[in-house]
Amino acid sequence: MKPFTVEIIPHILRFKQPAGTSRGTYTERKVWYVKFTAKDDPTHIGIGECAPLPDLSCDDLPDYEAILSDFCRQTVANGVIDTEALRVYPSILFGLETAFRHFQTQSFALWDTPFSQGSHGIPINGLIWMGDSSKMLSQIEDKLVAGFRCIKLKIGTIRFEEELELLYYIRRHFGANELELRVDANGAFSPNEAIDKLNRLAELNIHSIEQPIRAGQWEEMARLAATSPIPIALDEELIGIHNQTEKQRLLATIQPQYIILKPSLHGGFCGSEEWIREAEQVRAGWWITSALESNIGLNAIAQWCATHENPLPQGLGTGALFVNNISLPLEVRRDSLWFAPLQPILNTDSDRQLFAIDRHAAFRRELNHFIAEWSNDTPTLTLQTSGSTGQPKQITVRKEQMRQSARQTNDFLGLQPGDTALLCMPLQYIAGKMMVVRALERNLRLIVRQPSGHPLADVDTPVRFAAMVPMQVYNTLQQPDEVERLKAIDILIIGGGFINDELKNRLRDFPNKIYATYGMTETLSHIALRRINGEDRSEYYTPFPGIKLTLSTDHALVIDLPYIDQPLETNDIAELLPDGRFRILGRKDNVINTGGIKVQAEELEAALHLVIDTPYAITSVSDPRLGEAIVLLVENEKTNSPSMDMLYAQICRQIPTHQQPKMIIPVANIPLTATGKIDRKACKNLAFIHSKSSSIR
Repeated sequence: MKPFTVEIIPHILRFKQPAGTSRGTYTERKVWYVKFTAKDDPTHIGIGECAPLPDLSCDDLPDYEAILSDFCRQTVANGVIDTEALRVYPSILFGLETAFRHFQTQSFALWDTPFSQGSHGIPINGLIWMGDSSKMLSQIEDKLVAGFRCIKLKIGTIRFEEELELLYYIRRHFGANELELRVDANGAFSPNEAIDKLNRLAELNIHSIEQPIRAGQWEEMARLAATSPIPIALDEELIGIHNQTEKQRLLATIQPQYIILKPSLHGGFCGSEEWIREAEQVRAGWWITSALESNIGLNAIAQWCATHENPLPQGLGTGALFVNNISLPLEVRRDSLWFAPLQPILNTDSDRQLFAIDRHAAFRRELNHFIAEWSNDTPTLTLQTSGSTGQPKQITVRKEQMRQSARQTNDFLGLQPGDTALLCMPLQYIAGKMMVVRALERNLRLIVRQPSGHPLADVDTPVRFAAMVPMQVYNTLQQPDEVERLKAIDILIIGGGFINDELKNRLRDFPNKIYATYGMTETLSHIALRRINGEDRSEYYTPFPGIKLTLSTDHALVIDLPYIDQPLETNDIAELLPDGRFRILGRKDNVINTGGIKVQAEELEAALHLVIDTPYAITSVSDPRLGEAIVLLVENEKTNSPSMDMLYAQICRQIPTHQQPKMIIPVANIPLTATGKIDRKACKNLAFIHSKSSSIR
């Protein structure tokens, strides 16, 4: 490991609104960031968060910063973390582990998982904060509308009867097979009253209760775990239990059904891993949660959590609590936490000033790492697919195949040695990798920008060739100075997502050449292009020379490439012209069979552009009469029926009867994937939840 220095950066996080807990109400909290910097490279850094919780963490001590400073000096001197000495300081251990991992990987995607690649989210529970019953009810309704399938309520601060009524309110609308309910008592029950309250809660099909009585009462907790009609989950009980023998003794004594792990409270990553191993020995379940960290700590916990692939909803949704959070690409979509590699990473002025970092340095290091991997003697690379032809998976390809793909694009576009090419897409995906390979193959001059929503924000060099996703182009069009830079790019290709009519119309008269791409990881980036501006614009893709296209029996596109070992059948329903050009009608898995008639969701969405000027999506719900009923989700926070009735009347004038939605549901946001495509599964789940309170037309 490179020699490094450590800097300690104190920071005050301010809550957007007071956060009620069993230890009082927080309006702000103090954290300490530790920043590793390589001695020979000031851009080579690693950042971790040390965040003890006041009145709860075992290492919440008056001289915390001095202790942290001592361990930082030891870590610098030894080049390793003294995990044994740090067992009693779990928040310090967690922060140093995170900084160490970041320093080694040079990426906030701390482990290589589908989550870090942006292709999978982590299911999370919706947290209902303590407060009076009206405030808690408002939170509950918000979570249900958002589509959470697991809700966790903090209980024990208002009257138990009021809390029961809130839970009954939920159960009147959603059964246990539709919505999981968890409660967290934070030790609020006395041992004498606990079993009675647990029996009453059991009538509501509660998944589990966290810490029903105060921590430290092992015998009483063991009795509850043995007799409770609701599974017991330990949380605060684990705090201060540092060595393996004590962990074994606690679990053997209490025999809980679950334990809940907070790395900053329960021993960092290494201590939490130890808890998991011991819990599995006694067949106790577990899940992972955060403890009011900023996005630095939350991201680290989520990245580690993803390595375990635990299917239970996790407690990782607290990163949006603060007005001055750190800008890492974490976002909650419906009921899952997602890591979106295309979103900005530490790129606000306050972030850069806080950590004293170069916005593009980390991405340049990723680029250097990929070039080194590309240049070594290994003839193959491992790629992560996006799921275009099935479930996302890793595939191994030959570098020579990627070279041939790069040459096809370079030749088709007429790129010459010395031309400038803008790299502004993540290197986790095939699109980013292939931009680099094209540059290496044709000796193009790369202009490197950290992937973000505004890739042209600080580009002052003429660009001959660039590749972007629709979201980047859309954001660029919102800034006049960036629009002029976009017009100055000679050749722009857009891929990785749907290009809607609004975007096409904005680009229609641009003076440069703008293409939509068709391809996927399995084809090693795009195999066909179509102009979307100028006189040559078309709805049909033109494949590169030497590529053979056919249709399967169900009209899905089959691709035969000269550099791929066998033909590839896609999930894309296509129309194929005699001259080889083609257009995509939709995906096989987006066909809705309604009343015996098959409707392609994408084709219906395209037709609705004539009627709807806000984001929307077509999905379906099960219907006993039709089999599947078409559902229209439309972004509209106003749920009054006149506006929806008016929209329905407009649709009926434009769309054939068998394609007309049987239900129109206004939603706050249309769920999207990490690459900006409609998240079909999330839309279907959202429609199912809303259909409970709506009727089929």
